Amino acid sequence: MKINIAVIPGDGIGPEVTAQAKKALNAVADVFDHTFLYKEALMGACAIDETGNPLPNETVALCRKSDAVLFGAIGDPKYDNDPTAKVRPEQGLLRLRKELGLFCNVRPVKAYDKLIQNSPLKRERIEGTDISIFRELTGGIYFGIKEISEDGKIAFDGCSYSVEEIERIAHLAFQAAQTRRKKLTLVDKANVLETSRLWRKTVTALADQYPDVALDFLFVDNAAMQLILNPKQFDVILTENLFGDIISDEASVIGGSIGLLASASVGKENALFEPIHGSFPQAKGKDIANPLASILSAAMLLEHLGLHEEAKTIDKAVQKSLELGVTTEDINPENPFSTSKVGDFISDYIQNQDDTDFNFQNVHMGQSTII
Repeated sequence: MKINIAVIPGDGIGPEVTAQAKKALNAVADVFDHTFLYKEALMGACAIDETGNPLPNETVALCRKSDAVLFGAIGDPKYDNDPTAKVRPEQGLLRLRKELGLFCNVRPVKAYDKLIQNSPLKRERIEGTDISIFRELTGGIYFGIKEISEDGKIAFDGCSYSVEEIERIAHLAFQAAQTRRKKLTLVDKANVLETSRLWRKTVTALADQYPDVALDFLFVDNAAMQLILNPKQFDVILTENLFGDIISDEASVIGGSIGLLASASVGKENALFEPIHGSFPQAKGKDIANPLASILSAAMLLEHLGLHEEAKTIDKAVQKSLELGVTTEDINPENPFSTSKVGDFISDYIQNQDDTDFNFQNVHMGQSTII
């Protein structure tokens, strides 16, 4: 099988972790006799520096004609710390989501047993947590009308949603719940916001088409609290853009490391896969960043393309790296491995699953079994 993948390394640690995801994909290609063809493109601060545009038109064109997009990270302190900047790296990602119609963000949140001690929450609260968050990605306040008064003292951000925008992601969330524990929680603010009332009305009407899925509702403030008090109660969470941004980042600490959280942004024709950890500029070029979120994003890419066994192979390799402690300093400060060595281990394990000891020793020696 031949697959064309657009690769956007981006800023900060993006290029480093994306390189490890490609190692995993290449190992999968070798084992399963696939061909992955990569073409790189610019987006973010690096694109501004080179072209003046956070999302060059060439990048959009490449992404549109590719089977999937593998993305690293975006952002740079020189823009983060300048409130007067008119052009920002994040504008590139927002525009790409809109250009590709990536209306649905899927973010898995799982408590890995080996990492529970790293979480700020107690073991009895989070053990067994397995949540899939569906966040609407191209509507709401992020894309609404924005105004500021001439004197600069009054600002306005408009939030709007249509029934069509709500239905298309709600169908995906219901369908995901059918394959999991058959529970869907809509997170909104229907006691205050008209848009939330439309969400609740629309999702309630759709529920009749999915009688095997139990639907319940939580206001976003209560949902944020419940994620801390009892995250195991959730299966699939569905919510709008702003609430999803906040809720998914809050949920990211449950598993003990933000470096483990992958995500998918999908539309009718295109899909983009990225870790959620951001550009982490303090670690740029130091070979210390956790690549597992990017590697798991590659697994989600394979899953999206229907390559289910291939995706499971990557998931199994990540699980093995956690079991053996082949992880970076954010997870294993006592005996950390570098970004590239973790990538080497994942790649080696995919190709030599029955030879774990050999893989482990080779990584320690800085070698790879792949020739």
